Amino acid sequence: MSLIATESVTVITPNAGRDELGEPIVGEPRREEVGGVVVCPGPTSDLDATRPEGVRVAFSVFFPKGYRADLRGCSVVVRGVTCEVVGWPQRYADEHAPGELNMVAEVVAVDGKL
Repeated sequence: MSLIATESVTVITPNAGRDELGEPIVGEPRREEVGGVVVCPGPTSDLDATRPEGVRVAFSVFFPKGYRADLRGCSVVVRGVTCEVVGWPQRYADEHAPGELNMVAEVVAVDGKL
């Protein structure tokens, strides 16, 4: 039993490929429910004067060791908010992650009027 409460998130992976001529094609994205995730709210901030009603919301999402997918270029639905993954999250080596979690992804969503 974990002392930290976990929840489920949905990982949205783009479905892009190439046709027989090598041209990019985009299909329906793949959605995967991932349980055992720890979500920590990150900083929020107002956007600059060019978007006075805009806001940036961030989360740190800690994934369990059993989750092996690459999150680069993906989105994650956290508590009903679709957020973009920042960068290319990497896993900690097992000897450096003795608990149930071994990868953290920073995710952000920007909301507001242009």
